Amino acid sequence: MPGEPRRALPFDPIEAARAQWVEHGWGEAADGMAAVTSLMRAHQIALARVESALRPLGVSFARYEVLMLLLFSRRGSLPMRTIGSRLQVHPTSVTNAVDRLARAALVTRSPSAEDRRAVLVALTPEGRALAEKATAALNDEVFGRLGLSAGETRTLLRVLTTLRSGAGDF
Repeated sequence: MPGEPRRALPFDPIEAARAQWVEHGWGEAADGMAAVTSLMRAHQIALARVESALRPLGVSFARYEVLMLLLFSRRGSLPMRTIGSRLQVHPTSVTNAVDRLARAALVTRSPSAEDRRAVLVALTPEGRALAEKATAALNDEVFGRLGLSAGETRTLLRVLTTLRSGAGDF
């Protein structure tokens, strides 16, 4: 029921599914199925933790990423097109995120002086403050507490980078 605390299962359901894969004759794909399913479950866990840390601040992870990209830029502003490219998201997603951030006075939009077709998005002082506050919360509640050792974290990062690179992500 909603609101009740979740109880941990006494077994790993993904390992049970892997055993079923083997039993049904799909052994050559069993480890891959278990890896992908584990990755997707880990994504759900990480996303829930991130959302929990950011919810009190009233910002989603997508909007947080835009704020941080602007914070890290030399001028504190970037063209919309660049934001989409760097975050690897569709232009509509960038527009939606920037619209929400602009309504909250966390960013401003202006025409580019260099390219009339481009729209620049700039971080406001309020946006900078929220980005810094959200980063502190994420560092404390999520990024610094993965539940892995430093070596395991580096190994996970290396494996995921290899997976992303092999998929043409960069």
